Amino acid sequence: MDLEHCRAVLERAGVTFDSGLTPDEFEAAEARFGFTFPPDLRAFLAFALPTSKGAPTWRDLENPGLINMMDGPLEDMCFDIQHNVFWPREWGERPLEVSEAFEIARGHVARAPKLIPVFGHRYLPDRPATAGNPVFSVYQTDIICYGSDLENYLHNEFHYYFGTPDYSLGCNIRDIEFWSWLVALNE
Repeated sequence: MDLEHCRAVLERAGVTFDSGLTPDEFEAAEARFGFTFPPDLRAFLAFALPTSKGAPTWRDLENPGLINMMDGPLEDMCFDIQHNVFWPREWGERPLEVSEAFEIARGHVARAPKLIPVFGHRYLPDRPATAGNPVFSVYQTDIICYGSDLENYLHNEFHYYFGTPDYSLGCNIRDIEFWSWLVALNE
């Protein structure tokens, strides 16, 4: 990914940036939230840190907005379990008590790759810890792939500014444990 070009295009789109994260800041975020930044997201955030509305506040790890972003996928799933009858049959019979249903969902999410917020409700999984993981749009249990990798996501999110066609994923989308299965449920 050409980081200079991406930053220039994103700035034309109105995204603001601060200096990139330092190794100590990466380490603090990873320790605080229990994940590892994949190399492509790490390189992007080390080059320049987005600070626009909707961007994660990686320099303020106790910011309620960042904490909500980190907790969002599970909280959204629990909302749909309680209010929208979400319950995949692969999880077995749904418990009568909603708190028990939440515990089952928590277990599945805890075993899955952590979702790292990229922007708004767009997330990149931390596993595998290699470049090229897809970016998911997570809104409750309406989960779709929004980019086959970080660069493709940026082109999809800001297609007008990159001069690329509307939303396109390409053909090689890495399968991500649990999250890709949820995407398939929505197809």
